[in-house]
Amino acid sequence: MTDRLESREKVTGEARYAVEYPVEGVAYAAAVQATVGRGEITSVGTEEALRLPGVLAVLSCENAPELRESGDAELALFQSRTVSYRGQFVAAVVAETLDTAREAARLVRVEYASEPPDVELRADHPGLYKPEKVNPVFPSDTAQGDADEAFAKSAVRVEATYTTPAEHNNPMEPHATLAQWHDDGTLTLYDSNQGASGVQKTIAGVLGLEPSQVRVVSPHVGGGFGSKGAPRPNVLVAALGARATGRPVKFAVPRQQMFATTGYRTPTIQRIRLGADEDGHLDAITHEVVEQTSVLQEFGEQTAVPTRMMYKAPHRRTSHRLVRLNVPTPSWMRAPGETPGMFALESAMDELAVAAGIDPIELRVRNDTGHEPESGLPFSSRNLVACLREGAARFGWAARDPRPGVRRMGRKLLGTGVASSTYPAYMRPSEATARAEPDGTFTVRVAAADIGTGARTALTLIAAEALKVELGRVRVEVGDSRFPKAPVAGGSMGTSSWGAAVVRACEGLRGKLNGSVPPEGLEASADTTDELKGRDRYARHAFGAQFADVEVDADTGEVRVRRMLGIFAAGRIVNPKTARSQLIGGMTMGIGMALHEESVMDAEFGDFLNRDLAQYHVPACADVRDIEADWVEESDPHLNPMGTKGIGEIGIVGAAAAIANAVHHATGVRVRDLPITPPRLLPRL
Repeated sequence: MTDRLESREKVTGEARYAVEYPVEGVAYAAAVQATVGRGEITSVGTEEALRLPGVLAVLSCENAPELRESGDAELALFQSRTVSYRGQFVAAVVAETLDTAREAARLVRVEYASEPPDVELRADHPGLYKPEKVNPVFPSDTAQGDADEAFAKSAVRVEATYTTPAEHNNPMEPHATLAQWHDDGTLTLYDSNQGASGVQKTIAGVLGLEPSQVRVVSPHVGGGFGSKGAPRPNVLVAALGARATGRPVKFAVPRQQMFATTGYRTPTIQRIRLGADEDGHLDAITHEVVEQTSVLQEFGEQTAVPTRMMYKAPHRRTSHRLVRLNVPTPSWMRAPGETPGMFALESAMDELAVAAGIDPIELRVRNDTGHEPESGLPFSSRNLVACLREGAARFGWAARDPRPGVRRMGRKLLGTGVASSTYPAYMRPSEATARAEPDGTFTVRVAAADIGTGARTALTLIAAEALKVELGRVRVEVGDSRFPKAPVAGGSMGTSSWGAAVVRACEGLRGKLNGSVPPEGLEASADTTDELKGRDRYARHAFGAQFADVEVDADTGEVRVRRMLGIFAAGRIVNPKTARSQLIGGMTMGIGMALHEESVMDAEFGDFLNRDLAQYHVPACADVRDIEADWVEESDPHLNPMGTKGIGEIGIVGAAAAIANAVHHATGVRVRDLPITPPRLLPRL
């Protein structure tokens, strides 16, 4: 139970975030957003803005330098007159002060030839198409057997459509960059991101530089939830502004502008069909997904992918269809794919349990499998049943009356629900160095990102164990592109990927140590690329079970979560203290998904209407009364040197379904459209 090693720096303010670095002569940027949802820029009037004292430059499509293609059209900043969605950055102002920059941005006059935007996602949209792949490289569709025929012959059938809305990541620290060009033509970016190596490579390419000419510094990051997994336009606003003015430039995206420019979880429409025999054994599974992408850039969330591996059934089909709309490009948000997909699947499993008259936990146990149903690969470990059994015992599931709507306390209707969780145990190549210092300490460097997860602490524990020394003798440095290359902090693969490289570097260093350390120190490096290529083929996943106890006010339709329990099987837990924090954080986001979070699109103007934390509701302390996360011991020799799987995302997976299932148990009302708000629930009580 190790405290975060950087906790003192954080609580005292010593830890520096992106725009907090002291640089001389700093200027400030403010962005101008498109006020139309679709069209062409006909002119950009900058005269009034430039007359304002303190304004240094105005950048737009009329004077911006040419950028190179990056594969991400959202980074083609000011390269075109085309407006693809309302809120798109169309100009930027750089000024001596932040207030001046924002006032000048208000004075920039952008004229448009506009057209009505197409912003509504619907299942019958004529523009629906099949993408070649969904995030990151999964096939769009899969099929085995004849799912339609098997469903028609099934004794027990469930067919339903579930929807999830657009959701925004909203990390505590906004997307922010401080850009500084140097006399030798190199660029330093103090940037809030989830991977310095990736930002360095991408931005260098866009600016026509060598990666060695760009340094990205981000040792402390105030959250990301996926939205900072790749560079966003804010990085280029700062970099181009700094180049145009010859001054360091800060740009922190205002909260209201983040809703259009930093990614979000795509809304989904999901049709599920489950067919089973009288005993609840699945024979047919169909999961068809409709979701949106932008006209600028394709992003297909892998919403149906967890259905491909979750439960056994001989006949199965999954599909994804996208439609290009005049909306910002969706992107990663904590457990993309698994989070909305498992809401639909686990809600449908609950409906099947009710239809078959089988306990929801027993139904899941009967459909457990030791092999991935579609690939046929054996699971490296799969302890879903252990999580369900352990959670049921702790939660008091045996005393549950299966009948819905029978438990009441005054005007409150009470109910409990369960859902499974899963997330892949990803791993990507990483590099690291370990150095023995003459004073008897050790320094480990890796360009990892600690976005608030406790990664720095976990890696220090891993390094100390590999070096066989006390924790206090090890210092781990992260968040700098000058350090050995590391993959992004995403996909719950950070500790597994970076940690494997750290272990190998430390093992190499131990092999070199022979008595005293020379005055210049002693160093060893590691690259796990070849090691990963040689791994045996297994289906590697973490699993879990979520339990929810809710109360529903029969007069107002308000839902409160009285208690939640999550039990997970996620390999070896390196640091129980920060691990529990991560799992509880994910479960709390699941409460937000179930009951609060919804980004509402204005169908006429093409903009999200609720663009701040006053209107986009996330769970507060009063919404989280009693929440606990724990895990079953799991030893899996097919993962990595530490035996870890990753815990950053599995906590949110299944949480919303458990709450929705509990609401049904409390009321007898099945809500298939998130979030479960009083207007959706009350008319049906």
